[in-house]
Amino acid sequence: MRELKATVIGAGSTYTPELIRGFIDRQDSLNFKSFYLVDINKEKLDVVGGLAKRMLESKGFKGQIVLMQDLDEAIKDADYIFAQIRVGGMEARIRDEKIPLKYGLLGQETTGVGGFMKALRTIPVMMDIAKRIEKLAPEAWLVNFSNPSGIVAEALMNHTKVKMIGLCNCFVNMKAGIAKNIGTDDFDYEYLGLNHLSWITSVTANGENMLEKLGKSAGEKLKNIPDVDYDDELLAAVPAIPSYYLSYFYLRDEQIQNCLKAEKTRGEKCVIIEDALIEKYKDPNLNDKPKELEERGGSLYSTAAVSVVDAIENDKNEYHVIGVKNNGAIPFMADDDVVEIKCTVNRKGASPVPVKNADNLYIKGTMQAVKAYEKLTVKAAINGSRADAIAALMVHPLIGDYKKAKAVFDEMAKANAEYLPKGLLL
Repeated sequence: MRELKATVIGAGSTYTPELIRGFIDRQDSLNFKSFYLVDINKEKLDVVGGLAKRMLESKGFKGQIVLMQDLDEAIKDADYIFAQIRVGGMEARIRDEKIPLKYGLLGQETTGVGGFMKALRTIPVMMDIAKRIEKLAPEAWLVNFSNPSGIVAEALMNHTKVKMIGLCNCFVNMKAGIAKNIGTDDFDYEYLGLNHLSWITSVTANGENMLEKLGKSAGEKLKNIPDVDYDDELLAAVPAIPSYYLSYFYLRDEQIQNCLKAEKTRGEKCVIIEDALIEKYKDPNLNDKPKELEERGGSLYSTAAVSVVDAIENDKNEYHVIGVKNNGAIPFMADDDVVEIKCTVNRKGASPVPVKNADNLYIKGTMQAVKAYEKLTVKAAINGSRADAIAALMVHPLIGDYKKAKAVFDEMAKANAEYLPKGLLL
């Protein structure tokens, strides 16, 4: 096996031990000899990086583990680059959750206007990272988890030359839930959508269609989404298993009320969880990811990331659900639309598998509307265009109203002024 260099951008994240656990679990098939962990927050990097070192060394790792803030040096000659950045930190996330509620809009970090503002902060930084990769590590694969993952992928795959994999842990959790409910992990499936807007339209095991039997029982609930319940008529209206985030579309008013009633936003809860994790990570005797990390919401995160890298590096021709350009796989989407879909993954990257069950008008209409929103958001972030920003919010199914869109955008843009292109500001 060839020797590999991994770079983790945003390595001060409390998720990093989850990723490191994935590397450890795959050390027989992935020969990483150096890990470059980079973050703008040196204090957090030292703590989280210290745990990462102990984890690797406890399993006999003899290579380099480098903690640094020099992004270019970390990227240079890397083979795989993992990005998990949060521009503006948790403070910006909490604003994204709270401000929309004033206008009767959903307060959520990746969906609706909260995800929109996060995209405007994140895309310029990820574009800069991609340009550095093009120059310093042109053959590297960028594996991105930075949210909103789908919009970031839409920007980078259509506006840079970087070799990129857009990842999310949604499907991995849904797949685990299906396996638990049907009693086997040996099943075929069809999955289509956009990131945080996706459906399983077919599940087949032993030649039997399992979709009706599964109903709404597919996947573990995510920590960051309030519990909801779907009635039979709703599931009959859209006969597919929805990913967790569809609850914000199916039951919008109920989810807004859940946000309004909550004593703390999910971001405020995460601050408490992260503070406790950082204190735990400081323990010099801790050399594995603690169970408490599960409360942060990154279930099976490393499984999604490292298994895809394994498939690329070892030319496995495995199926994985990832964000890629459509290239005809979903007939009603454009070729350059980044979609989340079942792909064949090998040394060449990811190739989408053509979808057969794509005739649902609800799915088609919702995907096309949200893709228009994503493309307008990318234009707004890259060109600094207020017109594109307002249009993005007006076309989004969870927003729509012009006066609400303009008012919430102006307040959120002012609160995020230091992170946004100047053209977006009044």
